[in-house]
Amino acid sequence: MILCRTLGPIEVSVDGSPAPPELLWRKHLALLVYLARSPRRSRTREHLSGMLWGDRTEAAARHSLSEGLRVIRRHAGPEAVDITVGQVRLAPGSVELDVDRLEELAGSEDWDAAAELVAGEFLEGFAVPDASEFEDWLATERELWRRRGVEVLVRSAEGLARTGRVEEACGVAGRALTIEPTSESALRSALRCMVLAGDRTGALELFDRFHARLGELGLEAGENTLQLVERVRRGRGLHPEVQAAYIADPSMVRPPLVGREPELERLLEVAARSAGTRRSALVLLEGPSGLGKTRLLEEMLAFLRLDGTSVAAARAVQADRAEPWSGVLALARGGLIDASGIGAASPAALAAFAEALPEWAERFPGAEAADAPPLGRALVEVLRAAADDQPVTLVVDDAQWLDPDSALALGPVLRDLASAPMTLVIATAPHPSRPELDELRARIGRDFDGDAVRLRALDRAALRGLAQRMLPGHDPVALDRVVRRVATDSAGVPLLAVELLRAVALGLDLGTISATWPEPLRTLDQ
Repeated sequence: MILCRTLGPIEVSVDGSPAPPELLWRKHLALLVYLARSPRRSRTREHLSGMLWGDRTEAAARHSLSEGLRVIRRHAGPEAVDITVGQVRLAPGSVELDVDRLEELAGSEDWDAAAELVAGEFLEGFAVPDASEFEDWLATERELWRRRGVEVLVRSAEGLARTGRVEEACGVAGRALTIEPTSESALRSALRCMVLAGDRTGALELFDRFHARLGELGLEAGENTLQLVERVRRGRGLHPEVQAAYIADPSMVRPPLVGREPELERLLEVAARSAGTRRSALVLLEGPSGLGKTRLLEEMLAFLRLDGTSVAAARAVQADRAEPWSGVLALARGGLIDASGIGAASPAALAAFAEALPEWAERFPGAEAADAPPLGRALVEVLRAAADDQPVTLVVDDAQWLDPDSALALGPVLRDLASAPMTLVIATAPHPSRPELDELRARIGRDFDGDAVRLRALDRAALRGLAQRMLPGHDPVALDRVVRRVATDSAGVPLLAVELLRAVALGLDLGTISATWPEPLRTLDQ
């Protein structure tokens, strides 16, 4: 069988071995690929000879075509080419093109495997100057596979990013932009990935270069691209406090998200489903402290902010349990006030928050009502107005510390906004137990859509992946020693594992231990 890699510089092999020189002759290659890309892999002799040897006499063109077909038969097998009533047809299984394999993988939505096949434009650098019809066909094919290649790479980048592999996603999105430098879908993918990787400045610089490139061509960026760039400019990526922490202390390299890819995808899937069906949904994220609930929420919110979702997030503390409505007020301060569309809420609902929060009173100075509703009812009305404009996601972290009033208000929010694109995400630890949250968990799948996601300790494979990315200078043997010790000392708790690996990366206590830690046959106590 002849195998042709056509995406990028052409590569041809015959039964796994390099192709012989006669098969690599320019017009023989053109004939092979053109036939393989033809409908039903079939063309008439007259069409093929005119396509590739139109500059010759009819007899010379037919002779050259026969010679080309003979070469294909010699290396693909005597049954590889069938000629019947002037029709030339390639037999099934005689020639395989990478673009056919790409379509199979794309059809099964295996975007990562499909992306590996995209190595450049179709027949990169290949030309048959004295065959103008073939050159016209080649230009059309290049445009087709350029668009398809960008689509595949963008889908792969989005999938990688949704599972927390943002560094890999950046590289794949960059390849899409290289293939088609004016593709806005490739640009948006690259911008999202760069922001998720923490490179907001680089993302804005990339857009500036893209904008200049479009200007040279007399083009302008579309509305979707401009909206995304505006969200990036406003810092709608990492949570501001998280971003500031790593900027203030550059030595604190933000650890990669490892071992939580399936959970992140489940969270994003629920939010996407809520936005698509315009139905409310609940996600309950459960696990003891230190397992990475907060980090997982940060990653989720970064995605949603970049996609234009209005986000309100709050984190409860133990003292909040004694403060009535402290949870609802924290949500009102934690992003709900910035949601577009809330101005359409009733004056009474706005007044309820304006009476309790100075920032709301400043934004809505005319919001006054003698009979302002309770904060729980006001929250429903404000959320309904916000969700009429765009999808909304509410996040409550450490919800085990919520005050009773706020905890009891969450159920009515889901009930009364059943027909709104609103996702409620509740992260909680098992202790202290909260009956209000247990009741909500029991209603998932019965009264409203959603998911219950339980975090567990990282396994050895996840710890090794984390160590590989945080300790790039360690060889495999040294890395194995580190992973064994970190697995024992951290019990797979991400918070502890990250701090141990960061200590190793910094040399353990300001470099007083210069050798690779832990040394063979030694422990920290020896």
